[in-house]
Amino acid sequence: MRKLFFMPVFLLFALACGKAELAKTDLPVIRKDGSAVALRVEIARTPEERSRGFMERKHIPAGTGMLFVFDQDQPLSFWMKNTPAALSIAYIDSSGVIREIHDMTPFSLSSVNSAGSVRYALEVPQGWFGGNGIAAGDRVVLDSISDSRRR
Repeated sequence: MRKLFFMPVFLLFALACGKAELAKTDLPVIRKDGSAVALRVEIARTPEERSRGFMERKHIPAGTGMLFVFDQDQPLSFWMKNTPAALSIAYIDSSGVIREIHDMTPFSLSSVNSAGSVRYALEVPQGWFGGNGIAAGDRVVLDSISDSRRR
Protein backbone atom coordinates (compact mmCIF):
# COMPACT_ATOMS: atom_id res chain seq x y z
CA MET A 1 0.00 0.00 0.00
CA ARG A 2 2.76 2.43 0.90
CA LYS A 3 4.49 1.97 -2.48
CA LEU A 4 1.29 2.80 -4.33
CA PHE A 5 0.99 6.15 -2.54
CA PHE A 6 4.57 7.28 -3.17
CA MET A 7 4.66 6.31 -6.85
CA PRO A 8 2.03 8.89 -7.99
CA VAL A 9 3.63 11.56 -5.78
CA PHE A 10 7.05 10.83 -7.27
CA LEU A 11 5.69 10.96 -10.82
CA LEU A 12 3.99 14.30 -10.20
CA PHE A 13 7.20 15.69 -8.72
CA ALA A 14 9.25 14.45 -11.68
CA LEU A 15 6.83 16.01 -14.15
CA ALA A 16 6.80 19.32 -12.29
CA CYS A 17 10.59 19.48 -12.20
CA GLY A 18 11.09 18.48 -15.82
CA LYS A 19 11.66 21.09 -18.48
CA ALA A 20 8.65 21.65 -20.67
CA GLU A 21 9.45 21.53 -24.36
CA LEU A 22 8.63 24.69 -26.27
CA ALA A 23 6.69 24.66 -29.52
CA LYS A 24 9.00 24.78 -32.55
CA THR A 25 8.43 26.14 -36.02
CA ASP A 26 10.31 27.25 -39.12
CA LEU A 27 10.69 31.00 -39.30
CA PRO A 28 11.67 32.44 -42.69
CA VAL A 29 13.67 35.67 -42.65
CA ILE A 30 13.38 37.74 -45.84
CA ARG A 31 16.36 39.93 -46.76
CA LYS A 32 15.93 43.28 -48.49
CA ASP A 33 16.81 41.64 -51.82
CA GLY A 34 13.84 39.26 -51.44
CA SER A 35 15.86 36.12 -50.74
CA ALA A 36 14.92 34.02 -47.72
CA VAL A 37 16.88 32.32 -44.96
CA ALA A 38 15.27 29.51 -42.96
CA LEU A 39 15.56 29.44 -39.18
CA ARG A 40 14.15 26.78 -36.82
CA VAL A 41 12.90 28.47 -33.64
CA GLU A 42 11.47 27.57 -30.29
CA ILE A 43 8.56 29.81 -29.32
CA ALA A 44 8.55 31.39 -25.85
CA ARG A 45 5.05 32.76 -25.19
CA THR A 46 4.42 32.61 -21.45
CA PRO A 47 6.17 34.72 -18.81
CA GLU A 48 7.84 31.56 -17.49
CA GLU A 49 9.09 30.51 -20.94
CA ARG A 50 10.34 34.02 -21.67
CA SER A 51 12.11 34.24 -18.29
CA ARG A 52 13.88 30.92 -18.86
CA GLY A 53 14.91 31.53 -22.48
CA PHE A 54 18.27 29.95 -23.28
CA MET A 55 19.48 29.92 -19.65
CA GLU A 56 21.83 27.05 -18.81
CA ARG A 57 22.21 25.98 -22.46
CA LYS A 58 25.85 25.73 -23.42
CA HIS A 59 25.34 25.29 -27.15
CA ILE A 60 22.71 26.66 -29.52
CA PRO A 61 23.02 24.94 -32.93
CA ALA A 62 23.50 27.10 -36.03
CA GLY A 63 20.23 27.69 -37.85
CA THR A 64 18.19 27.62 -34.65
CA GLY A 65 16.95 30.27 -32.24
CA MET A 66 14.22 31.33 -29.86
CA LEU A 67 11.42 33.75 -30.65
CA PHE A 68 9.99 35.59 -27.65
CA VAL A 69 6.37 36.55 -28.30
CA PHE A 70 4.65 39.35 -26.38
CA ASP A 71 0.95 40.27 -26.33
CA GLN A 72 1.46 43.92 -27.25
CA ASP A 73 4.10 46.32 -28.52
CA GLN A 74 6.33 47.52 -25.71
CA PRO A 75 9.93 48.45 -24.97
CA LEU A 76 11.82 45.19 -24.33
CA SER A 77 14.89 44.47 -22.25
CA PHE A 78 16.93 41.24 -22.16
CA TRP A 79 20.01 40.08 -20.26
CA MET A 80 22.22 37.00 -20.29
CA LYS A 81 21.97 35.85 -16.67
CA ASN A 82 22.93 32.15 -16.44
CA THR A 83 23.31 31.98 -20.23
CA PRO A 84 26.71 30.56 -21.26
CA ALA A 85 26.17 30.69 -25.06
CA ALA A 86 27.06 33.90 -26.92
CA LEU A 87 23.87 35.20 -28.54
CA SER A 88 22.62 37.97 -30.78
CA ILE A 89 19.16 39.45 -30.37
CA ALA A 90 16.91 41.11 -32.93
CA TYR A 91 14.03 43.30 -31.83
CA ILE A 92 11.10 42.93 -34.24
CA ASP A 93 7.97 45.05 -34.63
CA SER A 94 4.42 43.70 -34.93
CA SER A 95 4.62 43.64 -38.74
CA GLY A 96 7.76 41.45 -38.65
CA VAL A 97 10.35 44.11 -39.50
CA ILE A 98 13.68 43.74 -37.69
CA ARG A 99 14.24 47.13 -36.04
CA GLU A 100 17.66 46.48 -34.48
CA ILE A 101 20.19 43.74 -33.77
CA HIS A 102 22.56 43.52 -30.79
CA ASP A 103 25.28 41.09 -29.70
CA MET A 104 25.04 39.94 -26.10
CA THR A 105 27.76 38.80 -23.70
CA PRO A 106 27.45 35.40 -21.96
CA PHE A 107 26.50 35.64 -18.27
CA SER A 108 26.16 39.45 -18.45
CA LEU A 109 23.67 41.11 -16.12
CA SER A 110 23.66 44.26 -18.28
CA SER A 111 20.35 44.93 -20.00
CA VAL A 112 20.10 45.08 -23.77
CA ASN A 113 17.15 47.40 -24.39
CA SER A 114 15.10 47.96 -27.51
CA ALA A 115 15.18 51.53 -28.80
CA GLY A 116 11.38 51.60 -29.07
CA SER A 117 8.27 49.49 -28.73
CA VAL A 118 8.44 46.08 -30.41
CA ARG A 119 6.40 42.87 -30.25
CA TYR A 120 9.06 40.15 -30.65
CA ALA A 121 12.64 39.36 -29.75
CA LEU A 122 14.64 36.75 -31.65
CA GLU A 123 17.77 35.21 -30.09
CA VAL A 124 20.21 33.24 -32.24
CA PRO A 125 23.86 32.14 -31.89
CA GLN A 126 26.09 35.20 -32.06
CA GLY A 127 27.19 35.90 -35.63
CA TRP A 128 24.23 34.15 -37.26
CA PHE A 129 22.55 37.37 -38.43
CA GLY A 130 25.71 38.81 -40.01
CA GLY A 131 26.80 35.46 -41.41
CA ASN A 132 23.47 35.18 -43.23
CA GLY A 133 23.38 38.78 -44.44
CA ILE A 134 20.47 39.70 -42.18
CA ALA A 135 20.23 43.29 -40.95
CA ALA A 136 17.81 45.84 -39.55
CA GLY A 137 15.05 46.44 -42.09
CA ASP A 138 14.81 42.78 -43.10
CA ARG A 139 11.55 41.00 -42.34
CA VAL A 140 10.54 37.89 -40.40
CA VAL A 141 7.54 35.93 -41.73
CA LEU A 142 5.33 35.52 -38.68
CA ASP A 143 2.48 33.53 -40.31
CA SER A 144 3.64 30.25 -38.75
CA ILE A 145 3.74 31.73 -35.24
CA SER A 146 -0.02 31.86 -34.79
CA ASP A 147 -0.24 28.29 -36.14
CA SER A 148 2.43 26.79 -33.87
CA ARG A 149 1.19 24.68 -31.00
CA ARG A 150 2.86 22.90 -28.11
CA ARG A 151 3.88 19.41 -28.94
